[in-house]
Amino acid sequence: MSEISENNRLGRDFVHLHIHTEYSLLDGACRIDQLMDRVKECGQTAIACTDHGVMYGCVQFYKAAKKAGIKPIIGCEVYVATRSRFDKVNKIDGNNHLILLCKNETGYKNLIKMVSAGFVEGFYSKPRIDKELLQQYHEGLICLSACLAGEIPQAILAGDYDHAKEAALWYRDLFGEENYYIELQDHGLKEDNVVLPQLIKLARETGIPMVATNDSHYLRKEDAKMQGILLCIQTGKTIQDADRMEFQTDEFYVKTTDEMYDLFSMVPEACENTAKIAEQCNFDFDFGHTKIPYYKAPDGMDNQKFFEKLCWDGLERRYGPNVPQANKDRLEYEIGVVKKMGYTNYYLIVWDYVNYAKSQGIPVGPGRGSGAGSIAAYSVGITDIDPIRYNLIFERFLNPERVSMPDFDVDFCYERRQEVIDYVNRKYGADHVAQIVTFGTMAARNAIRDVGRVMGIPYQQVDTVAKLVPMELKMTLKRALEVSTELKALYDTDPQVTELIDTALKVEGMPRHASTHAAGVVITPEPTDYYLPLATNDGLPVTQFNMTEIEELGLLKMDFLGLRTLTVIRDAELAVQKQHPEFSIQKLDYDDPDTYKMLGQGDTEGVFQLESSGMKQVLVGLQPQNLEDVIALISLYRPGPMDSIPTYLRNRHEPDKISYKTPQLAHILDVTNGCIVYQEQVMQIFRELAGFSFGQADNVRRAMSKKKHAVMEAEREHFVHGCTDPGNECPGCVANGISEKVANEIYDEMSSFASYAFNKSHAACYAYVAFQTAYLKCHYPSEFMAALLTSVLDNTDKVIEYSGECARLGIKVLPPDVNVSNGGFTADDKGQIRFGLNAVKNVGRNLIERVVEARKEKPYTSLYDFCKRMHGNELNRRAVECLIKAGAFDHMGYNRHSLVEAVEGILKSIESDSRRNLEGQLDLFSVMSGAAEEAPADSYEIRTLPEYSHTELLQQEKEVSGLYLSGHPLDAYREKSARIGSHTIKSLTGEDARVQDGEKVRVVCAVVKNRMMTTKSNSMMAFTSVEDLTGTMEVIVFPKILDVFRDAIQENAVVVIDGRLSVREDEASKLVADSIVPIDQYDPSRPQNGRQDPLKKAAKRLYIRLPSRNCPQYAKVINLLEIFDGSMPVILYLEDTRQKLAAPRRLYTSGHPLLFEELERLLGNSNVATK
Repeated sequence: MSEISENNRLGRDFVHLHIHTEYSLLDGACRIDQLMDRVKECGQTAIACTDHGVMYGCVQFYKAAKKAGIKPIIGCEVYVATRSRFDKVNKIDGNNHLILLCKNETGYKNLIKMVSAGFVEGFYSKPRIDKELLQQYHEGLICLSACLAGEIPQAILAGDYDHAKEAALWYRDLFGEENYYIELQDHGLKEDNVVLPQLIKLARETGIPMVATNDSHYLRKEDAKMQGILLCIQTGKTIQDADRMEFQTDEFYVKTTDEMYDLFSMVPEACENTAKIAEQCNFDFDFGHTKIPYYKAPDGMDNQKFFEKLCWDGLERRYGPNVPQANKDRLEYEIGVVKKMGYTNYYLIVWDYVNYAKSQGIPVGPGRGSGAGSIAAYSVGITDIDPIRYNLIFERFLNPERVSMPDFDVDFCYERRQEVIDYVNRKYGADHVAQIVTFGTMAARNAIRDVGRVMGIPYQQVDTVAKLVPMELKMTLKRALEVSTELKALYDTDPQVTELIDTALKVEGMPRHASTHAAGVVITPEPTDYYLPLATNDGLPVTQFNMTEIEELGLLKMDFLGLRTLTVIRDAELAVQKQHPEFSIQKLDYDDPDTYKMLGQGDTEGVFQLESSGMKQVLVGLQPQNLEDVIALISLYRPGPMDSIPTYLRNRHEPDKISYKTPQLAHILDVTNGCIVYQEQVMQIFRELAGFSFGQADNVRRAMSKKKHAVMEAEREHFVHGCTDPGNECPGCVANGISEKVANEIYDEMSSFASYAFNKSHAACYAYVAFQTAYLKCHYPSEFMAALLTSVLDNTDKVIEYSGECARLGIKVLPPDVNVSNGGFTADDKGQIRFGLNAVKNVGRNLIERVVEARKEKPYTSLYDFCKRMHGNELNRRAVECLIKAGAFDHMGYNRHSLVEAVEGILKSIESDSRRNLEGQLDLFSVMSGAAEEAPADSYEIRTLPEYSHTELLQQEKEVSGLYLSGHPLDAYREKSARIGSHTIKSLTGEDARVQDGEKVRVVCAVVKNRMMTTKSNSMMAFTSVEDLTGTMEVIVFPKILDVFRDAIQENAVVVIDGRLSVREDEASKLVADSIVPIDQYDPSRPQNGRQDPLKKAAKRLYIRLPSRNCPQYAKVINLLEIFDGSMPVILYLEDTRQKLAAPRRLYTSGHPLLFEELERLLGNSNVATK
């Protein structure tokens, strides 16, 4: 019996068996974290989870229920195809709902098989299973006939009682008498009144037991509105839209036991049966038992022996013939721990695919994460950083006192990462490998935007509220209300904002959609759907459980990350080897003084992890001398530990100021100038000062970083005074001669810092890659910049930024050339960079490969020669014209205009030659009779035409490559633009942009492209792309502004734009234009030096003299004042009545130079004045 409580006055038993959590995406609103409290409040002791067609939330649901002392029942409301799951015909193949609940492990295994097949085989607008699957996998499951969308209620609604009865008996015979129930629901819908009596009749006639459920989509009656909002977010409608699919009543909530018994008082056994069902359902997840796939060692060798052989051979390869004894001992110890914990296969699997990648020439990162602390991983070649040299700790990776899966994350070259995943698929079988799901959730700002849209609040108002939420990691609405006083004030005073935020609070953090984790891959010993349900994303299998849940279930998860930087390093290395064959990235000198000197000057554009302007300042302040410095910087330059940077820098430059609380700390903290920076240092302090084992030390470090206060206080006692518990003995600081006071101080410092402390192994891996890029930039700048430019080809902003860096380094970037260029950017032997052909539009990759291949025999001598040799290889007129306009034929002796005009003739002539050759081959007789054929021409007469203008040339380059190649429209105005502009584009849009939303700015730029749009009121506005020498951005030109300045925004024109910056968190900043003036007409005498806003220093009032109110100029003047809106008062003087009229506030003007020009043109100089 359940306990007697307020919502269960008679102590009766009831269990909800039909529940939609938030993982019935944007449909269910029973949030798992709050669901358990509601179940207790209702006086119930068990609860089921039956999301629509998916099992995304099952593990989270299971853990939450167990924690709350409630019995979890795992299930799913599946969609059953009306015909077979393979039939997918529009309007014929739909689905019916069915509830399945797991009784035991067999039931769970069967359910996940079916749910997976629903996605992999049966997906048709919904993941559908079918009766064939039910026949195969029904064992261990209890089945309920579901809601109104079930097969039986649907038959009754269609008036086909016989079909309903027949279906019910089919299900009963399939699942067995005890395991099939007719489900009764009553939400007060008119359909319920039809269906309910018929279902009871059917149950009584057939003897099939009944069960009462409530189709619960939200927790309490008052949450119905929020559920409606979720549905609208899903369908893109607003609450006001009449055709919402919203439930017509607000009865779809988790009801109390008494409410359910009252609702079904005519059939109380239907409520009692819920408890019977709950009693039969006893499935538990198996956490913590590792299930690692078996690796087959070569030649039938034993896996352990094979692993140890790899380790010892590798140790010698890494450290030479005389390996220090300490290193041998460490390897011996690690092999022992790996064996004891059962992770030998794990190491072998990772070694195998890393080894495969290296053997295929796929660049592999030096490692990342704590795995770099393992000397075994370093010996076999999984990682490339010497853990002894950099003092990296193995126990931070594998801790014998903590059972959780270790994790090797491996970086691969961005372009070839898929090859490694394909290899794993082949090796273990595609059905043993899946990618991992991740959920996009509604974060604070997005929750406000989504809810605001649905509530029909104008975008501007919602935007204002959303922007008051600070842009910080892990920001929540609750926290935003605490820290943002403006937001709190609005929330307290504006009822609409109160409702908006209250609703947003309810949906915040809920999953919005499922997608695929960027890097995670799971590999299982049996097929994946033996352990967990699968979904599909873009046709590929994805697990329905997330990263952490997969680890908890003991499955092997790997991270295959794609890192562009590795691709850059590989391309640069290959380029360097052409001139210096002996060069190898594997043999770098990590103490190279020139590289550190360059870093100390802050020349780190393009250097991995060290590019941001803040990082450049710190580098200049630090003057790094070795890799340890770079490791420390990467660890410190993050929110949190940043505060220690000044101390770190001071101690670095004035070592005599460093003081240690106790001398034992000196050798642990000397590498980081006396500051605690790494998690590994925290572990070392525990170990050396208080005698903790590495395993215990790692457990305390975890407790500190997660702020588990109870554990921390217990461990403080052990740290200071030691511990005598068997298995956890340690002497403590006092026994080691450190006073209690000092020991407590050290403990406090560690616990305040531990949540920020960085994993040194991870930082070391990053520093290693950062150094490689810096070394290349320092010693082989052209090759490095060429590789860098190739890697960002599809990002015009980055290409502009890095081309600018080339100019600063004195490296010329030359236009493409068919005789020199490859696909990507290349450096020549003079240190100049040649543009890549891949950057030219309309030229196919295959054609480019042929161009590069064919010129190896001999270079192309003319445009005709090129076309003739490429004939038939995807060569068409557009491709050739684009290559000419990009400058790829500039060395052939003719200008671009002449070549473009000749293309058509050349292609026709080659076409007819090749046709003649074909015919010629057939004409044997003329050959035999010795009649001489005229030989096809070997050249083509090109007519010389005057070259296009400089502006046209630039415009064509931009058109075919997205970039200006032989110059930039702004080149002629460099000095002027520096004088006039308030900002460069990069300073408005780049990673370090600091300009606020709504701030007034002035930009000098070239117009790249205009996209015209018609507004709702049928006027034209423009979205204009502009660029300067630092980047590109979009300018929004509203109709009134467009009317006045339309002539200024010609493509390629250089203009001065005044406007306001619009900053949104999820897209690039844009500029809202107030005025656009061609730079040659821009009068710098009006604005003060161009720096200050011209509007600020203007006159106090504007006087305008007009003949009368009815004159034609009057309306035009009013129109102009409305466009140039600002804060300067306007006085109108009407000559016919001789009155002065003060214009209303809405006509106050900005006093912009252009306004004066227009007014003077309209009325004459003498009728416009300011004073």
